[in-house]
Amino acid sequence: MRAHDRLRDATSHTHRAQDALDRAVAHLMDLQDPAGWWKGELETNVTMDAEDLMMRQFLGVRTAEQTEEAARWIRSQQRQDGSWANFRFGPGDLSTTVEAYVALRLAGDDPDDQHLKQARQYILDKGGLERSRVFTRMWLALFGEWSWDDVPAMPPEIVFLPKWVPFNLYDWACWARQTVVPLTILGALRPQRDLGVTTAELRSHAPAPRPDPVTTWRGAFQRLDRVLHGYERHAVRPLRKVALRRAAEWIIARQEKDGCWGGIQPPWVYSLMALNALGYPLDHPVLSAGLRGWERYTIREETPHGTVRRIEACQSPVWDTGLALVALGDAGMDPDAPAMLRARDWLLQEEITVRGDWAVRRPTTPAGGWAFEFDNDGYPDTDDTAEVVLGLRRTAHAPEVDDAVRRARVWLRGMQSRNGAWGAFDADNTRELAYQLPFCDFGAVIDPPSADVTAHIVEMFAHEGHAEDPVVQRAVRWLLEEQEPEGSWFGRWGANHIYGTGAVVPALVAAGVSRKHRAIHRAVEWLRARQNADGGWGEDLRSYSEPEWIGVGASTASQTAWALLALDAAGEADSEAAQRGVEWLVETQRPDGGWDEAHFTGTGFPGDFYLNYHLYRLVFPISALGRVLGRV
Repeated sequence: MRAHDRLRDATSHTHRAQDALDRAVAHLMDLQDPAGWWKGELETNVTMDAEDLMMRQFLGVRTAEQTEEAARWIRSQQRQDGSWANFRFGPGDLSTTVEAYVALRLAGDDPDDQHLKQARQYILDKGGLERSRVFTRMWLALFGEWSWDDVPAMPPEIVFLPKWVPFNLYDWACWARQTVVPLTILGALRPQRDLGVTTAELRSHAPAPRPDPVTTWRGAFQRLDRVLHGYERHAVRPLRKVALRRAAEWIIARQEKDGCWGGIQPPWVYSLMALNALGYPLDHPVLSAGLRGWERYTIREETPHGTVRRIEACQSPVWDTGLALVALGDAGMDPDAPAMLRARDWLLQEEITVRGDWAVRRPTTPAGGWAFEFDNDGYPDTDDTAEVVLGLRRTAHAPEVDDAVRRARVWLRGMQSRNGAWGAFDADNTRELAYQLPFCDFGAVIDPPSADVTAHIVEMFAHEGHAEDPVVQRAVRWLLEEQEPEGSWFGRWGANHIYGTGAVVPALVAAGVSRKHRAIHRAVEWLRARQNADGGWGEDLRSYSEPEWIGVGASTASQTAWALLALDAAGEADSEAAQRGVEWLVETQRPDGGWDEAHFTGTGFPGDFYLNYHLYRLVFPISALGRVLGRV
């Protein structure tokens, strides 16, 4: 090809990418709320909807309309083999299928209907109710469909454990401790309310698995569970009464002003049921506020088959707004633009300056930072705080921004773990012994440092001019040590190694690591090797449990953007790999400026619970295109 032909093609490529960026920015601007925030839907799986119906059945507030609309959504998500999955296009999951089946039975579906026959066969083939996870069997125990004697015990007396004793509340991740406390109340009271249907047809009658050897931690705790069940039958009544009261007080003290608990589904629904089981009536201010706030997490959508109703496990306006500001800044948006100033002012109002559970491990650290949700003052997180600071710095200078950022930097310094890295919500929350408990067979229950969170914080400190700070350099060394042999980094909160690598490479370069450093070179080579034939990048969520999926999956807009962010930071924006990635984004863009992304690329609990952030498919491509095109 002649030189002028190559130049013409390069110019055309740049113009098309700029046009795509402009359309994407316009679309993002259209999505901003007049108050200044952005919020995309947080899509999960049908356990949210099934558990909503079961909670309402437990509380006696389930309506026919709610049930019909939720059931319509649940049916629409069933896979061809009769199962339900934990993420779009993923494999079937036994426990998710059990909960969906129960919800549809509540909705009046006949067990002889074809879709339920298929679901039942899938459940039985996978071992029946007997092989479902602990949380699913707890739901069934609430309605007398499973014996409380066959659910792992967790006594409410746990609230008395001092912070130096293993399994005290602050050894658990914030989301886990908020869930465990109400579950201890339910496990102690053992309520059995009417489900209205039976689940007997889902039992396989398979024998219980043999316990692990007593010489192992898991085997020892399995035997301890038997002891705890014995205690449950003969609990010291005065002590139990005080424990239940203390647990209820602990729960109520952590309710947010919108009625939620932590802004997330598990502690919210279990807290409502636990307090009700203790005798709190539905018109009690705590319960009524909780039920009112729950409606804000309910999405209704009109479809060709009628209205569907689904539940968000969480909402992410602070996170989304921080990412949107970074994206618009990357796209060259004027820092004084009205949209930027509205978002800045809203984020400043969301700053958290009160102390929460994190202060148990960091009692001398002053408060400062941001949470993920509209209302979650008790649990700011380090990841949001770093991203919000990066976003605020893309807006016009203001003294109040400097003040908030200074408080955030102090708080983040205090939240650094002993190994030099950061977890999301707590410092040094790393006691893995909890995973050996029979109770803990689902989801992450601790909050250890992760590469993606640490990278965002390092990037923030570097942009604040603190790259040489010993605090930051300790984190840089930790990140370099955490690189996988193949060249990637694990992604705790996004899928997966593409997310981790897309976060770490820009952070390391911002912190002064040379683009010629072996770690950067290996990361670039890993990304090149994982690029799909169509030019994009994708990674299936099965990569968390099946190594052959690492860096492998259908191309998505968000994951392609993460790869491009890494390549750009590594000085590879003009490389063939990066240009092919940009071209994929240009070719797959919708006319309205957005991108379709049915695949889930967000992570709640690696291996168990996943998210589809509907705004990821827009903000990250904007950042990637803006940086590759040099708009920053």
